[in-house]
Amino acid sequence: MEVKAKKYLGQHFLNDLGIAERISNTITPSVMTPVLEIGPGMGVLTQFLLRNPNIDLTAIEIDTESVVYLKNHYPSLKIIEGNFLKLDLNRIFGDKEFCVIGNYPYNISSQIFFKVIENRDRIPICSGMIQKEVAERIAAKHGSKTYGITSVLLQAYYDIEYLYTVNENVFTPPPKVKSAVIRMTRKENNIVQCDEKLFFKVVKTAFNQRRKTMRNSLKSLLPSHDLNYDIFNLRPEQLSVVDFIELTNLVQQILSQPPQR
Repeated sequence: MEVKAKKYLGQHFLNDLGIAERISNTITPSVMTPVLEIGPGMGVLTQFLLRNPNIDLTAIEIDTESVVYLKNHYPSLKIIEGNFLKLDLNRIFGDKEFCVIGNYPYNISSQIFFKVIENRDRIPICSGMIQKEVAERIAAKHGSKTYGITSVLLQAYYDIEYLYTVNENVFTPPPKVKSAVIRMTRKENNIVQCDEKLFFKVVKTAFNQRRKTMRNSLKSLLPSHDLNYDIFNLRPEQLSVVDFIELTNLVQQILSQPPQR
C-alpha cells in the first residue's frame, strides 16, 4: 500500500531512483557519521542512505501514514514521528556532529535552513532537494535580483553549491515548479566577525525595504544618528556578505556614540 501525498504537508514523492541515489551521494562520509533525513515519505532516498556503511541514519517524519509505511518496509530504520522544526536535537544526537539531508517540504524549507544555521556548530553538511526558486535565492551572489536574507545568512556560515535542476515529471504528484539539489558545506571559519544578533537584525531590516538605500532602510535602527558613510548610499543587494559584516560593525560603532541633537 502506497502513501497518499498530502497537499497540506507539501508532499511530492520523488519516483526517480537515479535522482534519489544521486542525492544520497551528496553526503559521502569516510567514517561512521550520524545523518538526519527530514521527510523521508516512502523512503525513496532512505533506501540508498541505509546502504551506506558510513551513515548512521535517523529519519524524522511528520506524516503518520508515512511512518507506518517506513516501519513496515525499512524495519531497521530509526524513525522519529514529529516535526523537525520542533525537534530537540540534543535529545537525538547529544553533543555529536551530524549531517542533514532530505527531499525537503517546499513550504517550510527556509525555516529548516534557519534551524540549520542555529545549529551550525554541529551540522557540517546539509544537502537535498528544494524548490528551484529557493535554491537560486540561497546560492545567489550580491548584485542579483534574487539575492536576499537567506542568501546572506546562509552564505555567512556555509559554502553553497547549486548542484543540478530536477524536472517536475519525476514526482508524484508533479509539483507546479521545478526543483533543485543543493549542498551546503560549513565554512572552516564559521564565526562572523561581528555581533551576531545585530548582524541578523541588520540583514533582515535592510532587505525588508530592499528598494531603499541602507540610509533609509536602517533608519529604524539608527533614528537619530548621522549616517555619513558611503556604504549607506547602497541598496542591500549591492552588499556582499563581507560588506554586511562590516556594516554591522559600523552600526554597532554608531550606536555606541551619543545621538546627534
